[in-house]
Amino acid sequence: MTSHRHLLLLSSSRTAGTRYLEHAHAYVRGFLPARVRRLLFVAYARVARDYDEYTERVRANFAPLGYTLAGMHCSADPAQAIAGADALVIGGGNTFHLLRELYAHQLLGIIRERVAAGMPYIGWSAGTNVACPTIGTTNDMPVVWPERREALNLLPFQINPHYTDARIPGHQGETRAERLQEFTRANPDMPVVGLQEGSALRIEGDDIQLLGPHAAHIFTGQNIREVAAGESFAFLPHPDATSSAG
Repeated sequence: MTSHRHLLLLSSSRTAGTRYLEHAHAYVRGFLPARVRRLLFVAYARVARDYDEYTERVRANFAPLGYTLAGMHCSADPAQAIAGADALVIGGGNTFHLLRELYAHQLLGIIRERVAAGMPYIGWSAGTNVACPTIGTTNDMPVVWPERREALNLLPFQINPHYTDARIPGHQGETRAERLQEFTRANPDMPVVGLQEGSALRIEGDDIQLLGPHAAHIFTGQNIREVAAGESFAFLPHPDATSSAG
């Protein structure tokens, strides 16, 4: 791992009372350096929508911020497109489908290299999941199987996007917290950050900052700890620490 990484990892594309990606505008403005104007978008997570349609929807949301956005799926050489990108944006959808396509196009290595060299990375939902060591804490159904569950491994802990501790009346299945406790019990050396909708993690080198109005829930073993925006994440492994996929 390196201390040069710049990651903006959002829980979701929406939050209550806002339009698509609207809540993310302030996060993006504060995150991307002034030199970055052109974004490369990865639409592979989308299963129920055409890649062109998905890309256009995201493009329309970034245009008011002054950014141009190109769909990586339109490139004859996706790896070369990533090699020349100012910043990479990976959208949400189905995490299993996204990771399968990243493996199929042999893109994990070049993404890791560019992020290690300082290329900004923005992801939400599935795009946040694949930044983790594995996709083991996604909420998605495995509609397809990727080559492996190991993902980009850009940080030494897992994230659960769309996290909620709500319990549905009458529902007899496990809560999200119970599922994540199962994960950390089976993988005691791999913490999980439960990231509520509307929130994001901004990672600059070794620094981890929680953005948004909601606390994050940190799962380690059988323990759950709440961390509010502005509180220290120093107890988590540093993003430049060597991590292993749990």
